[in-house]
Amino acid sequence: MTPTTEPPSRNDDVTMSCLVCDTTFTPSGRRRYCSNACRVTAHRRRHQTTPEPAFIPTKQPTKPITVYQCPECGELALGEQRCDDCGTFTRKIGRGGNCPHCELPVTHEQLTA
Repeated sequence: MTPTTEPPSRNDDVTMSCLVCDTTFTPSGRRRYCSNACRVTAHRRRHQTTPEPAFIPTKQPTKPITVYQCPECGELALGEQRCDDCGTFTRKIGRGGNCPHCELPVTHEQLTA
């Protein structure tokens, strides 16, 4: 029997593949990456913060905040597409709401003008 030597703690003569770019290289010591660029890339990937998911608001119906006007009698209505007085279909003139003073429908353009 020949005396056996103790196995080396590291097997440096074996090639391994880089964990980032998958190229083969001969490691030395505890090296796990083929280059410093791959080492930095791996570090950045490990410590990268995940972005917050984008908030997409739900679509709100615009009919309740739309002011309509009757082409026959000129009556304004909020959210109603048919005139209560003459039964004619109305035309959309813009978004708005009720006037804070008289409670009649007004558009945003009429309030800011």
